[in-house]
Amino acid sequence: MTTDQFSVAGETAVITGSSQGIGRVTAERFAEDGANVVVTSRSQEKVDEVAADIGESDAPGDAIAVECDVRERDAVEALFEATVEEFGGINVLLNNAGASFMADFEEISENGWKTIVDINLHGTYHCSQVAGEHMREQADGGVIVNFASVAGTRGSPMMSHYGAAKAAVVNLTTTLGYEWAGDGIRVNAIAPGFVATPGVESQMGVSADDIDRTEVERRIGRSEEIADLAQFLASPASSYLVGETVVAQGVPRIEESTDV
Repeated sequence: MTTDQFSVAGETAVITGSSQGIGRVTAERFAEDGANVVVTSRSQEKVDEVAADIGESDAPGDAIAVECDVRERDAVEALFEATVEEFGGINVLLNNAGASFMADFEEISENGWKTIVDINLHGTYHCSQVAGEHMREQADGGVIVNFASVAGTRGSPMMSHYGAAKAAVVNLTTTLGYEWAGDGIRVNAIAPGFVATPGVESQMGVSADDIDRTEVERRIGRSEEIADLAQFLASPASSYLVGETVVAQGVPRIEESTDV
């Protein structure tokens, strides 16, 4: 049995929002497998640290750090220009950059609503469109993995703005999967449930160290588990998945009722 089909070795991957959490772990995972990674966020200092740690590790893949606000088209274009200049092309885009805050719908200001939609949806639009331009110029196309959320597949209290933006990402993934298949660009998405990232730990006190990965019955995941899924979707092993959103939420939320 071979596992080569799960490898991303030799690929060049841009991972947005990779200064910490799922993005950082995914960048490290890809580099460990031999991919060249571009780590990017709005903080040059933070992504410099990630790239330096990868460079100092035994990972065979290289890493560069590029500051980028995915809401700004000029910054996104500069990101991919730097990627092509450094590595000669772009094979994989992971649209991981995102943000949210919790509030009742009636308490969300117009500015708050626009900010969350801008980062989660408009950022995905910018990065996908620019990456697509580069991928269409390549003979082997490319892969785009969008990050949605279970909040976008079924709604979530106190997260209406975030859920609406992520629902749009799910729909966009399906549409691009259809439209860009002929260009050799495969588009899919991941919809994570509750994941113990540094942000979650600071806000809610839930640490990834407290999670036993051998336990099946759980409702919170670790960044490594989402990175595993991201690598699968970026690799040839998922070649028959196009335009799909894979939900990773642990034990399903099922309501039992005896009502007829």
